[in-house]
Amino acid sequence: MATAAPPVFISTTALHSLITHKSLIRHLQSTLPPLSAAVQSPLRHAHQTSPSSSFLLMPSWSTSPLLPYIGAKLVTHHSNNSTLNLPGVHAVYVLFNSLTGQPLAAMDATELTLYRTACVSALASLYLSREEAVTLAMIGAGALASHLIKAHLTVRPSVKTVVLWNRTLSKARSLVDRLTEEGGFEGVQFESHGCLEEVVRKGDIISCATNSEVALVKGMDLKEGAHLDLVGSFTPSMRECDDDAVRQGRVFVDSAAAWWRRGGMVEAGELVGAFERGVIRKDEIVGDLVELIKGEKVGRRTWDEITVFKSVGSAVVDLLSAQMVYENYVDNEAKQ
Repeated sequence: MATAAPPVFISTTALHSLITHKSLIRHLQSTLPPLSAAVQSPLRHAHQTSPSSSFLLMPSWSTSPLLPYIGAKLVTHHSNNSTLNLPGVHAVYVLFNSLTGQPLAAMDATELTLYRTACVSALASLYLSREEAVTLAMIGAGALASHLIKAHLTVRPSVKTVVLWNRTLSKARSLVDRLTEEGGFEGVQFESHGCLEEVVRKGDIISCATNSEVALVKGMDLKEGAHLDLVGSFTPSMRECDDDAVRQGRVFVDSAAAWWRRGGMVEAGELVGAFERGVIRKDEIVGDLVELIKGEKVGRRTWDEITVFKSVGSAVVDLLSAQMVYENYVDNEAKQ
């Protein structure tokens, strides 16, 4: 009788050696169109564990032999962790063989979540931002910010200036120092700024990763041709931009099918409020990431139009990202 190999644990350190923003962007670009329809993703379980914390369960499984996996991500979100100098999000991803049910791997998905979230935004930017974009405005300086910056720079090497804003300016300055010391950004200048409105006005691409419940980005401050990337909000009370920004932009989402089925349209505060106030109708959402990749929906049409991309996270992307990490791990082990 055959014995199953024990499941492996892929640490954060190991994960960094198995994945890059560039490789994951390419993987999602090639696998999302043919495989997304084969992945089943039930309604995400979200439970409030305290007034400032929550626990989320994101399961998914594939019916395609090209993706023989079942996966589940377990996530905790503690918004007050910044006061402890800890990430607000911690996560573990568990991967099973969908043919036998055998557990294959567990991996530290805190970093995996940061990678996949940033890469989804950057992949959308490839279709929605201007090719000649030169300034990236980063709103928020938490754990996700550096990933978003690196991912956006991967798809838009034309960017020469990255301007960071954070409610606590010292955190933005610290991130600027860290990125500058880290290196690898030839020709890119990093700077922090204390005036949010000025930062937004500078941005050809504005990426937001905050837990704000007050609109930060105002439509009146968006320059012609700006692309607005909204990542942070995942509850109706969170809101990173105002109605005017939504009104001005052609709005795309990460996964339209998942949003309609799983409640994304009632999770993203920017859109929930806009729908309720009649700023935009649900049928005015232009399309999703898969439709952009497949060319079924046109992304940027003109130099001066404003585009908006809103993601709340997709279990499909989690599964595809975990697939890449696990299969790269197996390949590396086989070579040793």
